[in-house]
Amino acid sequence: MTTPPFDPPSELDIATVSAQLGRPARNVIGIAARCVCGAPTVVSTSPRLQDGTPFPTLYYLSHPAATAAVSTLEANGVMTELSALLEGDVAEQYLAAHNAYLADRNGIEFVAELDGISAGGMPSRVKCLHALVGHTLAAGPGVNPIGDRALALAAWSPTVCECVDYSADIVTVGSGETR
Repeated sequence: MTTPPFDPPSELDIATVSAQLGRPARNVIGIAARCVCGAPTVVSTSPRLQDGTPFPTLYYLSHPAATAAVSTLEANGVMTELSALLEGDVAEQYLAAHNAYLADRNGIEFVAELDGISAGGMPSRVKCLHALVGHTLAAGPGVNPIGDRALALAAWSPTVCECVDYSADIVTVGSGETR
């Protein structure tokens, strides 16, 4: 678990995330959560991409097993169940999670086009469990009540390694740099 400031990702981290995503990772500024084996689980992406595009999703779930488990929750309608919880204390905690997310992202770079916009539907709805679980894994339990609940419902646990061997997708060149 980690929130900004992030240690820069290593070349191996970027290569692993690229293998996890099946495409080149872009604008990764840190690894916000790791599998118990050390592989990236949640990447942090720059609030403004290199091409100038605003990017609201600071915490991006990259681990294939975690992503699949959260996709199953979404496909099974869990977002509707979790949305029904957005009242009283849970709504207040969700608003606090939204504000924490904004503070994390704005602490890296304030992007005017994203002002007040966090991720996952916060603070008023549940739109993307991947973003909310990513926030929970990065910030830790008790910060995002909907991300916490989704993670508890998922058929994946951050305490059990389900990583594949990413090395087949990672090429080592020259002086040991990876790509």
